[in-house]
Amino acid sequence: MKIAIAQYNPKVGDLNGNLSKTKEYIEKAKEKKCDLVVFPELSLTGYPPRDLLLRDDFLKACDRALQEIISYTQGIGVIVGTVIDDGNGFLLHNSALLISDGRIIGRVDKSLLPNYDVFEEARYFQPSKEVKCIEFKGMRLGISICEDIWNDEDVFGHERYSRNILDELYVHNPDIFINLSASPYHYGKHEIRKEMLAHYTQKYGIPFVYVNQIGGNDELVFDGSSMIYNADGQLILHGKTFEEDMIIYDTDKSYPSLSDWKEDISWLYHGLVYGVRDYFHKNGFSKALLGLSGGVDSALVACIAAEALGRENVLGVMMPSRYTSQESKDDARQLAKNLGIKYREISIENLFDEYLSIFNPEGDIHGDLAEENIQARIRGNLLMFIANREGRVLLCPSNKSEIAVGYSTLYGDSCGGMAVIGDVLKTEVYQLCRYVNRDNEIIPNNIITKAPTAELREGQKDEDSLPPYSILDKVLKMYIEDRVSLEEIINKGYDRQTVYRIINMIDRAEYKRRQIPPIIKLSDGDFGMGRRHPMVHGFRVDVYN
Repeated sequence: MKIAIAQYNPKVGDLNGNLSKTKEYIEKAKEKKCDLVVFPELSLTGYPPRDLLLRDDFLKACDRALQEIISYTQGIGVIVGTVIDDGNGFLLHNSALLISDGRIIGRVDKSLLPNYDVFEEARYFQPSKEVKCIEFKGMRLGISICEDIWNDEDVFGHERYSRNILDELYVHNPDIFINLSASPYHYGKHEIRKEMLAHYTQKYGIPFVYVNQIGGNDELVFDGSSMIYNADGQLILHGKTFEEDMIIYDTDKSYPSLSDWKEDISWLYHGLVYGVRDYFHKNGFSKALLGLSGGVDSALVACIAAEALGRENVLGVMMPSRYTSQESKDDARQLAKNLGIKYREISIENLFDEYLSIFNPEGDIHGDLAEENIQARIRGNLLMFIANREGRVLLCPSNKSEIAVGYSTLYGDSCGGMAVIGDVLKTEVYQLCRYVNRDNEIIPNNIITKAPTAELREGQKDEDSLPPYSILDKVLKMYIEDRVSLEEIINKGYDRQTVYRIINMIDRAEYKRRQIPPIIKLSDGDFGMGRRHPMVHGFRVDVYN
């Protein structure tokens, strides 16, 4: 059998657009004389549709789109992902339908419904009660949907569910496994997928077709990276990363193994670019704005925005105060020149003076937190004025390390329409900046080598208020992303008081994080839609326990 894997970028809720793209790939598969074309999970609706699924008009529109697909399947088999309503909006299923020659040959409902991290499928769907293979052109297809393959103790060291769907399918003697996925990307996830699929093909001795969607939907980014493994556990075909693609797999052919398909820091960078691009384009936005401080965070965001949207659509604004160094102004100007983006300089000194004259009538300078924060808020107001007047979306440059411990100013540097690097630790920001400069110096080297500072008071450095980022980020990664316990972190050689200080800063900053713009999720432990931590609670770690 000749199978086409249609790795495409749906827009959530755009049924007409997704329908058109589905037809386009069906035609491409027909041109390649394929017997079957496979689409990702919920390919007609886009993933995740979330509370659109609670709307009766949306469900009816889904059914109309499905009927049009059914009529478009002459001479080819199509496996499409959609929502099926078996009970007036109360018995919804996340389903895969095998359609050919104008009729539905078989249906598979998703069995394992994830309800953790960013997933909340138990809110909408009913699980399947049983699974079975579907016969098509002399082959028994063992079809599953995304989470259905993420439950094997040998791979993950635990089982999240009481059912193993591939084991259930294997009883029915499939000739091939096919999995429809909408698997969000985080840095390092592709290696997990490869290990998982290699394990399954070796365990069952059956080829495995894995198709994944691409694109950005809200905070989530999907990388595609669809794969085919042969029955010996070897990766033999691989879809493009962060790009639409169609790969063809002929079950009667032999393929050489692909052994060098590795994740590196470029995946993280391209995930950020794709997240920004789709957030803008799918929302109908085109022009971006950000404050350029002369620091690494805004420099990286400027590079991402320029690549995602085109340099002609990006404006960087330097807003110096009395504490802004000349080198920061020079660095910001040079960065804008290197990128070819628009650049402005607007001093905040007069506005800052006005605040000081109102609140410090004696003319003295307190140098307190209120005076530091008002500088950030003045800048935020100026940027929002420009955004409104010029029809731009403001990008927030706050990184994950700052967001974690509350080292940002509400309605100041934290304002905007999207927190581009809000899931990127400060040490990763430096890695990404070096990646940007891999061929030539786009980000001025001085931005990368100078000590990080907010420049809100004389001689200020980030490490005046925070542990060194080399320590802070390791603790944050263990605690937030790897879910390592406090005592385990301390037993790895970290100072007890430092660890407890960091954890308490994280807990105290929850109310701030709720007011951060949408964050592009690129780690397994973000501060966006997957976090459900209370803002108000009384549990605090005590260094003296």
